[in-house]
Amino acid sequence: MPDALLLVSLVGLPFAAALIAGLLPSASRNLAAGLAGGVSLVCLALVWAAYPTVSAGGVLRAEFAWMPTLGLNMVLRIDGFAWLFTGLISGIGALVVLYARYYMSAEDPVPRFFSFLLAFMGAMTGVVISGNLIQLAFFWELTSLFSFLLIGYWHHSAAARDGARMALTITATGGLALFGGVLVLGHIVGSYDLDVVLASGDLIREHPLYLVALVLVLLGALTKSAQFPFHFWLPHAMAAPTPVSAYLHSATLVKAGVFLMARLWPVLSGTEEWFLLVGGAGLITMLMAAYIAIFQNDLKGLLAYSTISHLGLITLLLGLNSELALVAAVFHIMNHAAFKASLFMAAGIIDHETGTRDIRRLSGLNRSMPFTARLALVAAAAMAGVPLLNGFLSKEMFFAEALTAETQMHGLANILPFAAMLASAFAVAYSLRFIHGAFFGPDPVDLPRKPHEPETWMRFPVEILVLICIMVGVLPAATVGPFLAVAVQSVLGEQVPYYSLSVWHGFNLPLLMSVVALALGVALYMMLATRLRRGLDWPPLFRGLEARRIFDRVMVFLSWRMARRLELIFGTRRLQPQLRLIVGAGIIAGAAAIWAGGIGPGNLGASPVDPVLALVWVVGAACAIGAAWQAKFHRLAALILLGGAGLVVCVTFVWFSAPDLALTQLTVEVVTTVLLLLGLRWLPKRLPDAKGVAGGVEGGTEVMTLGRRIRDLALAVGAGGGLAALSYAVMVRTPPDLLALDFLARAYSEGGGTNAVNVILVDFRGFDTLGEIFVVAAVALTTFALLRRFRPAADSVEVPEQQRDQGDGAAGAVMTGNGEWRPGSDWLLLPFTLTRLLFPVMLVVAVFLLLRGHDLAGGGFAAGMVVAIAIILQYMIGGTDWTEDRLRLRPPLWLGGGLLISAGTGLGAWLFGRPFMTSYFAYAELPLIGQVPTASALIFDIGVFMLVVGATLLMLVALAHQSVRAHRAAPPREKPPAMARRDPAPVAAAAGEG
Repeated sequence: MPDALLLVSLVGLPFAAALIAGLLPSASRNLAAGLAGGVSLVCLALVWAAYPTVSAGGVLRAEFAWMPTLGLNMVLRIDGFAWLFTGLISGIGALVVLYARYYMSAEDPVPRFFSFLLAFMGAMTGVVISGNLIQLAFFWELTSLFSFLLIGYWHHSAAARDGARMALTITATGGLALFGGVLVLGHIVGSYDLDVVLASGDLIREHPLYLVALVLVLLGALTKSAQFPFHFWLPHAMAAPTPVSAYLHSATLVKAGVFLMARLWPVLSGTEEWFLLVGGAGLITMLMAAYIAIFQNDLKGLLAYSTISHLGLITLLLGLNSELALVAAVFHIMNHAAFKASLFMAAGIIDHETGTRDIRRLSGLNRSMPFTARLALVAAAAMAGVPLLNGFLSKEMFFAEALTAETQMHGLANILPFAAMLASAFAVAYSLRFIHGAFFGPDPVDLPRKPHEPETWMRFPVEILVLICIMVGVLPAATVGPFLAVAVQSVLGEQVPYYSLSVWHGFNLPLLMSVVALALGVALYMMLATRLRRGLDWPPLFRGLEARRIFDRVMVFLSWRMARRLELIFGTRRLQPQLRLIVGAGIIAGAAAIWAGGIGPGNLGASPVDPVLALVWVVGAACAIGAAWQAKFHRLAALILLGGAGLVVCVTFVWFSAPDLALTQLTVEVVTTVLLLLGLRWLPKRLPDAKGVAGGVEGGTEVMTLGRRIRDLALAVGAGGGLAALSYAVMVRTPPDLLALDFLARAYSEGGGTNAVNVILVDFRGFDTLGEIFVVAAVALTTFALLRRFRPAADSVEVPEQQRDQGDGAAGAVMTGNGEWRPGSDWLLLPFTLTRLLFPVMLVVAVFLLLRGHDLAGGGFAAGMVVAIAIILQYMIGGTDWTEDRLRLRPPLWLGGGLLISAGTGLGAWLFGRPFMTSYFAYAELPLIGQVPTASALIFDIGVFMLVVGATLLMLVALAHQSVRAHRAAPPREKPPAMARRDPAPVAAAAGEG
């Protein structure tokens, strides 16, 4: 299989399957589980297919051009270390999927769960095999997003919502720091390519910005791996379903941080700063979390703190600046994945079959769940470091490195062996509490469910993982030896030291430390057993240092107190003060630039003034001044005058031979004017200026004083005059070499079009256009959401007076002289007929503008606006109900289809080995017609066309439905005598329909 196909499949298959699973019905539990399991196994097979290459020291690499001139390409690469992590992600992922099939309730929307899980798997795989630092940061944030969805899957639970919010806040903030760090690394090295960065270790360590890059990267890594002082989010993520906890804690989310530190170990390690920051964080986390784990009453809480402690152990090993310590860290990453996944699954089985995870309520389950008890016993022994299990081997290596650590901080190096033994003793204690508290002792009483063994296939993943713990513990060199060697060699290269995976190394100091730690752990648990059975709310010595409380206080301060204070200082519920601040800041910025750089007379003389154009501009200026003057109290007049100013701008574009701009300006002017007219309907009414107080009072009329008028006039003159002066200064100077000349020369030869404006938009600067249409889509969706939640003022709910004069308003019907009711459209018969006849004509015009846009004035945007105008006319004349009964608009489909087509056009270039958004132009030979120019940019323009139609219609539909809802909910009014013959429909029933 080609390397590119293998790598793309590893990342793409989980995302594609996530999309399919998300579309499945809620009852498709087996189908969704089969899809997720099948994709996981396929990914595992792909990983195994890459083993021959990476075992030989090779690297699978595929590069897809994105923005090659900026060095931003999509790079996928698998070396030995990435291969190891990819295997963990897909292998444990397959076991978690099987376990989740039997763990999740049939009442849950299980397809949605597997959709989130698969998307997270794809994001985590993207982090591991990214060969570009910017790309790695992108996938890094995706893991935060999808872990948020997984942790908050049971969103009906407040604990799940709070845990998901906390996890996202911490990890996403760390991701922003990581993004800053990779930008600094790219600046130092001159490239974001991971291979280039990994080959620049000396350059990075000697650079003045090394410490900045180190701190930013470590903020991302330590927050993701829940290291002190960011450890507190992980225990609260235990509100997630147990399959999520097993997956996130064993092979994925929390391992991303240690993966990044190991990945960048060759370029960032080897300094005292690295030892102090990484080793210090790891040491504190290892001891503190292990101590807290002993006193946890929740099985998953105990395992969560044990995970934090073991991640601290790995972080400490990475911080020791030793090649052998890195080998031990990678080895423990593998071992921890096996025993921690099995323990979480065992805890989930206990919860699933008994209805509780509280250790204080559990005991004696060994008799009712003997197989589960034995599996959990082996896994917990591996976690405690019992000999002949995998955890013992990596713990021995840890002890050896703690004894030989070298640093200029000799005091810290001297305490490392004792800290290692103490953390190991704590691990023995909390492992004993997990096993003894749940499986031994008297039979449990008052459990929510009668305990019993789970289904065989639910226990099968635990059996596989426990078998791995035993096999690695007994035969380490034969089982994981080759995989560990491949992973370590890809990180260290030729500097791989000698290490041994033998089970027996003789009687030595690390073995003595293991024996002492085991004895201390057993003694400690026996001393605390009685007290632990009663249960403690929080561990001794840490009772007043609950991190969640600190986090909540910080969030309240940032999101409420400080925000409220800033709002009181800078914010206002009125638009005018905000505009004053914005315009004033703009004036100050422009004045400062002119003051610093100066502005002198130009070198070009004034051209003669055309009296016709001058007259047009006088009209436009009068409209603009009139609109500003009338905006306060006469909104309709201001809007009409504003439209007149827009038409003057349109005429100006035509005058200066800019037909594309003129066409866009005209269509946008029509659409925005109509939408603003519809919006005016819902603004609060203004009473005549009576006896108000200057500045306004609550509940009264706001009066603009003379001082405020002068202030606003000064701001308006300053901003307008400044822009006019700037425009004049530009026009009286000889322009530099214009970029436009290059575009004009290349428009037809490279873009296949003679309309340079359109070629620039959909070809040369197509990436910019793609970003802009995504912004348009976001604005349309936001506007729609706001309008759907909008509730008008009380004085705007009633049917307008004009409609009441014509009829009942609610149905748009009026009464004739003979007592018959006719629709309101009958009173506008000629416009109604004309708009119906012109509708297909306007659609043809839109298609015409779309197809000609590459060579003549037109394009997707203008065509989309023409279609929007055609539909708006139908709404205006026929009404909401009449139009929607005859037109199936579905704006979201237009919106989403446009985004997919536009983005798909850019991605399609990759199929031909070209950079993203590369267009293609050729002549197509058509029968009877001959040669017809064709460009792939037309497909992109069709996407723009669809998006513009969808975005405009989305806002139009929201406004139209607002009118329908408001009319139905309007209170009943006494009808005039001429309308008394018709019995009104019940208002309450009509309101219920809305």
